[in-house]
Amino acid sequence: MAAKLFFSYSHADEALRDQLEVHLSGLKRQGLIDTWHDRRIAAGDVFENTISEELEAANAILLLISSDFIASRYCYEVETKRALERHRAREARVIPVVLRPCDWHDLHFGKLLALPTDGKPITRWADIDEAFLDVVRGIKAAIAEMGTAAADEPVVAAAPSVAAPSASGPRSSNLRVTKSFTDRDKDDFLHEAFAYIANFFENSLEELRRRNPGIEGRVRRSGETRFAAAIYQGGTKISACTIFLSQDYGSGEIRFAHGEQDASNSWNESVSVDADDQTLFLKPLGMMASGSGDEAKLTMQGAAELFWGALIEPLQR
Repeated sequence: MAAKLFFSYSHADEALRDQLEVHLSGLKRQGLIDTWHDRRIAAGDVFENTISEELEAANAILLLISSDFIASRYCYEVETKRALERHRAREARVIPVVLRPCDWHDLHFGKLLALPTDGKPITRWADIDEAFLDVVRGIKAAIAEMGTAAADEPVVAAAPSVAAPSASGPRSSNLRVTKSFTDRDKDDFLHEAFAYIANFFENSLEELRRRNPGIEGRVRRSGETRFAAAIYQGGTKISACTIFLSQDYGSGEIRFAHGEQDASNSWNESVSVDADDQTLFLKPLGMMASGSGDEAKLTMQGAAELFWGALIEPLQR
């Protein structure tokens, strides 16, 4: 019998929830799980009653953690409270899935083992598909463990309210629809990614200096679309790079060039904005042998790590 997964999430994270559900498709096709979230409430259903029924019927409850989730009264004070009660009573398994960086470790669910591995937020992984794969593997292991535990425990009659069907009757769990992204969406994502990478380099160089006496770094910005970064050891420049936005050929790119330069006609790697049917991501050109393959779907963190790896590599030989 398929385990029933309940998604507790903030609507601000709906796109990430949709992606997770896509990655869970393999477990669905094997008949291992069925999933439910509040977007499946049919017209005419009583909102809170339906959610309560589904929460009580769930074998596993996924808490999709973000600052918006924590700020949501309903997610935190209603769904999470009841989920943890059922977890403590061993009626269901609560699995926190950390979507975005936030302060969650000291909250009620902070002592539970979270996914992805080590509770690293999904949006901070270099390749977002790898992050979701890690989550799916963790859920698969939890479901298998729950099945083993259930086989070893005596059968307990379920309360009638748990077994009661939803008022809307049976329906498909395959309700995902394709999302589309405008040129404005892609341009905004590109500029946000560039700002993220610039901040990433400044913070990384400062931490590098703090941890390694004799090593210094600096970032020199040239407006909002270009910066150069350099690393010095004992006053000698060891490595440098230039990162800049380009709108050549009608599509925007963030380009990386070894060395500090003012020209924009040569570069060693680049990432451009691409999209699948659910989300925007950054796709590397694949010019650097040590970089990610050109099929990778990089997050902003992933693109920053790709470029940072090229800058710091001379210090790691």
